[in-house]
Amino acid sequence: MKAIFTSLLLLSGGLAFGQTQLSNGGFENWGNPSPGNSNEPTNWYSNETGSTLAKLGPQTAFKDNTIFHGGATSVRVETKSQVVITTTVYVNGNLTTGVINAPSTNKAEGYIGTKNLSTPSDIRRMAFTGRPDSLVGWYQYTQGAATEQGKVRAILHVGNYYDPEMPVNGNHPDSSINKIGDAVFLTPASNVSSWTRFSVPFNYARTDSPAYVMVNITSSADQLTNVAGSKLWVDDLTMIYNPPPQYVGNLANLQNNVHAYAYDKTFYVDYLQRNEDMSTVSVYDLMGRTIFSETVRNNNLHSFNMSACQSGIYVYRVYCNGEAKTGKFYVE
Repeated sequence: MKAIFTSLLLLSGGLAFGQTQLSNGGFENWGNPSPGNSNEPTNWYSNETGSTLAKLGPQTAFKDNTIFHGGATSVRVETKSQVVITTTVYVNGNLTTGVINAPSTNKAEGYIGTKNLSTPSDIRRMAFTGRPDSLVGWYQYTQGAATEQGKVRAILHVGNYYDPEMPVNGNHPDSSINKIGDAVFLTPASNVSSWTRFSVPFNYARTDSPAYVMVNITSSADQLTNVAGSKLWVDDLTMIYNPPPQYVGNLANLQNNVHAYAYDKTFYVDYLQRNEDMSTVSVYDLMGRTIFSETVRNNNLHSFNMSACQSGIYVYRVYCNGEAKTGKFYVE
């Protein structure tokens, strides 16, 4: 599936933006085959499909089609409480590309891993071979208490992995040697009632390429919370790869300068402040596959023919001068 770019030739070879992206990072597709259910975004999992004890807790991940940044949905994770016999138990709102594991009722032993401790053959790992510079996304946050913070963590790794890494009472192996790098975002300890962009860098522990990525989204910073009601909305997670230095321009405030939209099977990118700088324009489907990537000058309105693409939602990324603007558009 290719798009015809009407003003410049396709950027060739290694300069094209063909690096790996997260699968369903915009949370538009919902429902998983076994293990999974309709309450989970495709290729993502919650405690509802966690280990035997973990899935006894309340639902904590939700499809939200009223509060979203792009497309038609976002994901909301919410810290919940549940009375077990006479004791109130607090369950961190969670969503992951791995498995929520609860070895016991001791909350300190809870963790997210690539392997289901109740079914060792159930291994969930999202393939990922890139070495991105940063993780970018959009969020809103409501605190259940003044000290609460939401958290998004992406871990690039080989083999299996566990978060937190440090074993507690032998709950999992220490696989920290498998980490290639990670990026961590913590929300402010305050309410954030409008969509806000975050960008966090990857810190690399090794120089080789990863095989997988584990992304963990929680409405409370860790599993030890004893407060209910914290809610974290997340949408449009994107991995950012900086282009070679020769393609860095001097454009400031890319968010306000770029106007991107689609009409009649054509995707348009326009620059409100036109100049001779260079930008990289990339379009992906919701599975993270690259539809096309072009390098353009910021001196014109550029059009991309999408007639060969199926109807649906697509993700775009415009990169220039160390800034990236991302969003979604619909092809009829």
